[in-house]
Amino acid sequence: MELDDLTLVRKCQAGDDQAFRTLVLRYQRKVFSVAFALVKDREEAMDIAQDAFLRVHQRIGDFKGESSFYTWLYRITRNLAIDRLRSRRGEEEELDERAGWELQRAEPGFLSNRLGTTPQRGVLRKELAAQMARALAQLPEKHREILVLREVEGMSYEELAQTLDIPKGTVMSRLFHARAKMQAILREYLGDEPLGLVAGDEG
Repeated sequence: MELDDLTLVRKCQAGDDQAFRTLVLRYQRKVFSVAFALVKDREEAMDIAQDAFLRVHQRIGDFKGESSFYTWLYRITRNLAIDRLRSRRGEEEELDERAGWELQRAEPGFLSNRLGTTPQRGVLRKELAAQMARALAQLPEKHREILVLREVEGMSYEELAQTLDIPKGTVMSRLFHARAKMQAILREYLGDEPLGLVAGDEG
């Protein structure tokens, strides 16, 4: 039976290295995605992910269970990413298509439904994914962050509110504006149709 996060954390606090490895395997992709959404560089995101888990290992004894383990891990990752951004402020950044593909996978079949699945459409799908990456990179940090957490990581509104430490109403408003900005940037490719992302479907 799969152990829940809190049980694994308690085992880590008791010195169980296997429990820590289980947590790393469970969350390494999510941590990378969060870091990449903020720094937009694969190598830096990998470094941040490693640093985040190192920080968790060093501070696991401080975790009291007042929030979920992932919320705690997310905040550590976010702080490390922001520190990295501040340290390189003013440097020219390169865009990477990975963000576009990550956002595409948030809604299975999104690009396929729009562009078809024939080999001839492959180039168009790749081009649109690149445009999605560029659009994501143009968003303000708070909008880029919440889109990745919602559309890629699949967080609920309640989880977003807890993780970002903002009211649920702010979550809904921020998502609305983030999607609207993405739609505006991608209008050349999508026309006036709404983005095929996870919509505001929670009451």
